Amino acid sequence: MDKKEREKNRLINNLVDALSENNLAIFAGAGLSIPAGFVNWSQLLKPIADELDLDITKENDLVTLAQYHCNMNQSNRGKLNQLLVNAFSKDTEITDNHKILARLPIRTYWTTNYDKLIETALSKAGKIADTKYTNKQLVFTKPKRDAIVYKMHGDVDHPSEAVLTKDDYETYHLKMQPFLNALSGDLISKTFLFLGFSFTDPNLDYILSRVRIAYNSDQRPHYCILKLVAQYKDEAQADFEYRGRKQELFVQDLLRFGIKSILVDDYSEVTEIIARVENQYKQKSIFISGAAHEYGRFEKNEVEVFVYELSKSIVESGYKVVSGFGLGIGSAVITGVLESVYMNGNRLDDSQLLLRPFPQSNIGNEDIKVLWKHYREDMISYAGIALFLFGNKLVDGKVELSDGMKQEFEIAKGQGILLIPIGATGYMAKELWDIVIESFKDEYKDIPQSVKDKIIDLGNESKSLDEIKQIVLDIINLLNGGQ
Repeated sequence: MDKKEREKNRLINNLVDALSENNLAIFAGAGLSIPAGFVNWSQLLKPIADELDLDITKENDLVTLAQYHCNMNQSNRGKLNQLLVNAFSKDTEITDNHKILARLPIRTYWTTNYDKLIETALSKAGKIADTKYTNKQLVFTKPKRDAIVYKMHGDVDHPSEAVLTKDDYETYHLKMQPFLNALSGDLISKTFLFLGFSFTDPNLDYILSRVRIAYNSDQRPHYCILKLVAQYKDEAQADFEYRGRKQELFVQDLLRFGIKSILVDDYSEVTEIIARVENQYKQKSIFISGAAHEYGRFEKNEVEVFVYELSKSIVESGYKVVSGFGLGIGSAVITGVLESVYMNGNRLDDSQLLLRPFPQSNIGNEDIKVLWKHYREDMISYAGIALFLFGNKLVDGKVELSDGMKQEFEIAKGQGILLIPIGATGYMAKELWDIVIESFKDEYKDIPQSVKDKIIDLGNESKSLDEIKQIVLDIINLLNGGQ
């Protein structure tokens, strides 16, 4: 493994840890919105530069450029406001990055962007966003909010209040002091991931400097992902090396603020990194799919003990159990989790158990099977690993394979969840195990061979329940970085 990959792995592990502690925050810059089709500052202000007879490609201080426009128009910024509305009001598809971030349990977003991509992504993920872009909004709390979105430079729907010119930046610390206080507090108490941000914003620099001075060597670690400088077409080697040296110095300077930079060759690596963060975070949640009217070669009581001990061990190892309270299995799952939690003097919450019992009668207008499918999709979406055991039910006095388990298998597969059928328990679990083993070559090519070998072992019908339990725990630990 090369140095770059090791740095990526460390970043992913640190972000997953922050997520697990409910401490991860996002700071989004223009670079996060550009792939959705929105403009950067140079593109936004090109008409202004043309009007001032300036070349936008030669201008680095774009805030001052916007101020020049206002100066020439007796402080009238109507054209600037209209440019902002035109550029950021269009409907556009949210990016994969926005979708992944919205699915993650992130409760705090800060952005200098004017667009509504973050709010839209949260809404499409079924979450309630409490958006703040004025001081007065800080006082009020939207009921049942899932995330706060602080838009420190304003919102496209209120362009006259947006931070655009040098005047706006110079008076920001006076007019928007509550925002600065809120951001300072978050920088002290949360771990930030900066995405699409250039760190040229004077307001952020103002805050970072004060947090650094106040806390010096006790700053909370933060992270950012930056694109490694690449050589332009026809660019002289000396000029390319000069830009590379400047980036090295810039990355080193960010360490003063506790910000560790990860350099990537292409922005597509950002998507890869946060997708891996999502997968690794979800792999700490284990979905247990099981239903049994009969238990094959095992006795009912020994299966109940097996499920109880497996669930208990999963939670004791720091993982979360997700279950739909399956026939003949669900009660033992709950007992194992509860004993693990209460016997250790803890309080039960959704960090240990997410239980979703199924409704059993069709009372409303919707077909109950349709409701069950939606219910399963939602429940399974919380997990990163899915276990399948037994899988049979009694229909008209005859034992049949569980079609519900097959549906849960297909849903989990569609969501990219790692499928681990315990084939040695027989019934539908054995059929699903056969499917997984057949797909190893194509769909499991990124899974370590040590994990594959253990999944194969789960089909060995000579294994005892104690041996099966240990194999399952080994697989879970291996997938979560264990040895």
